[in-house]
Amino acid sequence: MAEQQQFYLLLGNLMSPDNNTRKQSEETYDGIPGPNKVTFLLQAVRDASATEEVKQMAAVLLRRLLSSSFEEIYPGLTVDMQTAVKTELLASIQQEASPNIRKKVCDIAAELSRNLVGDDGNNQWPELLKFLFDSVSSQDVSLRESALHIFWNFPGIFGNQQQHYMEVIKRMLVQCMQDQENPQIRTLAARAAASFILSNEGNTPLLKHFSDLLPGILQVVNESCYQADDSVLKSLVEIADTAPKYLRPNLELCSDTNLNNMQRQLALEVIVTLSETAAAMLRKHTAIVAQSVPQMLAMMVDLEEDEEWTLSDELEEDDFDSNAVAGESALDRIACGLGGKIVLPMIKQHIMQMLQNPDWKFRHAGLMALSAIGEGCHQQMEAILNEIVCFVLLFCADPHPRVRYAACNAIGQMATDFVISALLHTMEDQSNPRVQAHAAAALINFTEDCPKSLLVPYLDNLVQHLHVIMVAKLQELIQKGTKLVLEQVVTSIASVADTAEDKFVPYYDLFMPSLKHIVENAVQKELRLLRGKTIECISLIGLAVGKDKFMPDASAVMQLLLKTQTDFNDLEDDDPQISYMISAWARMCKILGKEFQQYLPVVMGPLMKTASIKPEVALLDTQDMENISEDDGWEFVNLGDQQSFGIKTAGLEEKVCYAKELKEGFVEYTEQVVKLMVPLLKFYFHDDILLTSDPRSCVFDP
Repeated sequence: MAEQQQFYLLLGNLMSPDNNTRKQSEETYDGIPGPNKVTFLLQAVRDASATEEVKQMAAVLLRRLLSSSFEEIYPGLTVDMQTAVKTELLASIQQEASPNIRKKVCDIAAELSRNLVGDDGNNQWPELLKFLFDSVSSQDVSLRESALHIFWNFPGIFGNQQQHYMEVIKRMLVQCMQDQENPQIRTLAARAAASFILSNEGNTPLLKHFSDLLPGILQVVNESCYQADDSVLKSLVEIADTAPKYLRPNLELCSDTNLNNMQRQLALEVIVTLSETAAAMLRKHTAIVAQSVPQMLAMMVDLEEDEEWTLSDELEEDDFDSNAVAGESALDRIACGLGGKIVLPMIKQHIMQMLQNPDWKFRHAGLMALSAIGEGCHQQMEAILNEIVCFVLLFCADPHPRVRYAACNAIGQMATDFVISALLHTMEDQSNPRVQAHAAAALINFTEDCPKSLLVPYLDNLVQHLHVIMVAKLQELIQKGTKLVLEQVVTSIASVADTAEDKFVPYYDLFMPSLKHIVENAVQKELRLLRGKTIECISLIGLAVGKDKFMPDASAVMQLLLKTQTDFNDLEDDDPQISYMISAWARMCKILGKEFQQYLPVVMGPLMKTASIKPEVALLDTQDMENISEDDGWEFVNLGDQQSFGIKTAGLEEKVCYAKELKEGFVEYTEQVVKLMVPLLKFYFHDDILLTSDPRSCVFDP
């Protein structure tokens, strides 16, 4: 007992942060005879009164001893001592309360078993095999975990009996991967299955026999990655690198129509996941990729005839459980993961054949495939873009409406894939600011009408480019006073934020400090437009990211706006800041809600002044109409005889919203607003038509 206590003290000193103490303890430990070490270490592991740190250190040292010095130590132990070691290890696994210590004891058991499998393949520890079989079907979850951990650590544990127990092993793994109540069991089972496959990489019949475990392994990959555990994924990557032939039969499952959609999609997910997580490794095994591409295309053909589709008045959401959507998504991901050099040569001929197929489903799938690979194969497709676009345009006249739809989708997607890239590249033309500015303006035209779902995949690249250009042009403003490009870039940022909405939150801190700096310092007369656009940009970003993200900056932004508002009466009538300020206040009111009420005394004066401005109205003939667009802020009512009544409504919308947002907080301004607004309700007569100043409210005189 005294020696054991001294040994505990020694273990403690081996963990000492003091180098001298630790070094002296290591020398003392090395001087202890091997059999004595085994005795002391095993006793420490089994001692319930010992601290967890001491037990953990003892377990690590015992495993290391069996790994590095087994032949020098273990055969020299008496038979009784050898039996005692085995018995105590199994007892510890079943009785140890600490999961961490129990796991380390399992590692010791696996290491000892590895050394006890002789050259003839006979495992000299049959009690451990019995323990595995008993534990894996136990109601005690910790025992099941222990059995799987040992098998994962040493998958060759069955030795020359492996073939005999093949079905038992498979059944054990399948059963554990289907344990819906215990995700840790599913994870361990998947890791154990992967370990077993890797240890038998040269056994082709075995790999084929266990191929149907792969969908289960992949299911666990998906689950565990969401829990920030990539251990199973790493095992899968190792299989693909070491035993790629194990994956090939799995690809046949993609085309097996006897399986349900989920099973087929999971089979395909193997390759797709690897293309994203282990692209370099998968590029060495292109045969697997080449085999998977036709499977993805085949799934995209899995469409249903729907006579009502073309007449539907509602745009249905994509059915992500369908094979067609899953195949398209997989193609997109594998193209992005592996790149166009690998994917485009593999898929090009398949797509051409599909587009010539008399069955509309194949033509539809071919066009959707072109859309899907656009981002990943961007560089390679760019060289032949004119040829591709001309070819796709032919299908806009296809006899089948869903093929025509797919053609439009392909053109739209290519516009997104290639237009954004081209504009960003042009915006980097530092030696030609006018070109830069116009590229930024073109980007605004594109993003403001671009659906959020199309913009989001390009958002990170787009935002990073805009930030780099903004920083460079802000420095130019400070050093040279040039502003043209910066004005357009600020508006581009506003447009992107407006479209991206909540997806812009991660980029908020990238832009807001610089934007506030511009508003605070761009006070010269020649910078009024830049300042106004920056005010607009800040308010649009605030509206996009929401109150929670914007609030830490809200007070500082409001103070900057209030300073401008205080000087409102001194602004010239043509100062562009006025319209930007009015719009910004409206957005700030939407963001802050009732908290905006405190600013009303400052805001209402200039707002009432702006609201009293009479809107422009005009009676226009057809020729005049051609020179005015609704995009310029005009709305029209057709009066017949080639004449129309027009009113310029631009800016009217910004005068709304305070009462709606502030509710009772707006009460004290109600009378003032009514007195101003009622006289403005003038009516315009033309023949038999009575028009208010708002063309949307027209009354026909009986």
